[in-house]
Amino acid sequence: MLDESISSEDFSNPYLDPLQRYGADVRRVRLGRSLTQKHLATSTGYSVSYVSQVESGKLLPSEKFASGCDRVFGTNGLFTGMLQRLEEGDHPTHFVPYVQLEQKASHILNFSATIIVGLLQTEEYARAIFRAGHPFASDEAVQGKVEARIRRRDVFSQDRSPRLWAVLHEACLRTHVGGPATMAAQLDFLVKSAARPGIDLQVIPFTAGAAAAHSVPFTLLTFKDSPTVLYSDDPQGGRLCRTAATAAIVMQNYDRLRAHALPPDESLAFIETVREEYTP
Repeated sequence: MLDESISSEDFSNPYLDPLQRYGADVRRVRLGRSLTQKHLATSTGYSVSYVSQVESGKLLPSEKFASGCDRVFGTNGLFTGMLQRLEEGDHPTHFVPYVQLEQKASHILNFSATIIVGLLQTEEYARAIFRAGHPFASDEAVQGKVEARIRRRDVFSQDRSPRLWAVLHEACLRTHVGGPATMAAQLDFLVKSAARPGIDLQVIPFTAGAAAAHSVPFTLLTFKDSPTVLYSDDPQGGRLCRTAATAAIVMQNYDRLRAHALPPDESLAFIETVREEYTP
């Protein structure tokens, strides 16, 4: 007999993100089979804590866990397929946990090497990025990804919105994405964004030499009551790192990048100069 209570509201909440809905569906089927979290954990080879985090939408399940659910529930590949479709959705599966943390952060510290940070991309710039990265995707699929990226800016409308500090290598400004008109509008948007309270921009010019040559794009999220989290690019798309020692090393690297960058006022003047180059 299960020691859990459940109401229809647990599964009908329209504001669940894809990861939370996946977890809610796991819980729905588990309870429908009259199984406890302990039973599911034992049967899939995971801990009760792991099952709990998946069901609450706090943890991206592994393929092994998804296939284990299908085996235990007798759902014939349902949860494995749902996990695959998460990857095809507006946010790739590896990025969903980051987006959830981004909404709770007090500071977002980003370094961008060639592509402008997503939170400061215009719609046309983002569309060009996604189209290049997904050349065979439908227009509807690309548009969904664009809208999801633009919606992330809603974080700045929160009562306690995070502060964003973005360090952009000059290559971000000179890499032609979407054509001259798209780039001109994108650089205009950067300047307007920097005028908002809580958003700071710095540019590392090519003349800084090797200062940023060995740094891959990354973002540090700091929190008032939780350890700093690192998100960095890798060949598979990106990964989260919660190791305090690693985050501390990257924070030191970020401080060095800021030291080699132009001051904020000079950075904005530099962006405006480059923007003029995209005007016929």
